Amino acid sequence: MPGPGYGDLPRYDFSSDLFARRGYPKPQTVEDVIHNGYFAVPKGSPETAIISNKKHTSWLGLDDVIGQVRNRYEMYHRNIYDLELAKCAAINSLYDHEAHHGPANSKVEYSMNKRLENLYRDQREERVNLWRDVSRLKLLFPENAQQYLTAYRKVAILFDYKGDVP
Repeated sequence: MPGPGYGDLPRYDFSSDLFARRGYPKPQTVEDVIHNGYFAVPKGSPETAIISNKKHTSWLGLDDVIGQVRNRYEMYHRNIYDLELAKCAAINSLYDHEAHHGPANSKVEYSMNKRLENLYRDQREERVNLWRDVSRLKLLFPENAQQYLTAYRKVAILFDYKGDVP
């Protein structure tokens, strides 16, 4: 199987960076916003909110890219598993035919071989689609990571200067 099974990994909690851990509730993810239909405005004074909001929104983008890559690998593994089951079913149908009707004729064998050929083609397409989708998402990662790091450093400077913790 190409690529790691990212679905088994825990989500990275960006709130553990250098600063003290935030209390609950945790920052929203893009999925939370979509699911709940509500974007919570983070607390903060108007003077510092501009910088801390940039950190929060860049975190959303970075977390979303990571989540999409992991979800795509999960989808890939489910699709490949389904295709493997379909290949087994196609072969079993041939054996079932032979058990009930005797040796398969060329028409039955052709039908089973055509089905297997299509399933192998679908597996190749799924591998290519995985590569295409993950490659496109990985191109977004450096920009989102840079935005997050820039905003994170600005917040660190701002709150270190004031002696506060965000």
